[in-house]
Amino acid sequence: QVQLVESGGGLVQAGGSLRLSCAASTNIFSRYVLGWYRQVPGKQRELVATITTAGSTNYADPVKGRFTISRDNAKNTVYLQMNGLKPEDTAIYYCKATLWSSYWGQGTQVTVSS
Repeated sequence: QVQLVESGGGLVQAGGSLRLSCAASTNIFSRYVLGWYRQVPGKQRELVATITTAGSTNYADPVKGRFTISRDNAKNTVYLQMNGLKPEDTAIYYCKATLWSSYWGQGTQVTVSS
């Protein structure tokens, strides 16, 4: 099994920035497709961003131009740089790693105040 541990969440004012990190235990991290998702109580978990093994990225429309996903294979870590945060970005953010199956982190809370 692959263990994923998110960090970097917290409370920030609208317009501020946060950088989320997700560290993975696997020795073949570079082979995984990685993603960030978020979930608000009572709502479905939604895709935020993905990054492929080749570094190609995709973003959900609400975060385009504000969030950036990146990966550092040498550190077994995927990042989500969040700029221009809005109250509607408030959610628990989860990282996911997918190869033959998907693994999820525990999640980290991001709260954006107005």
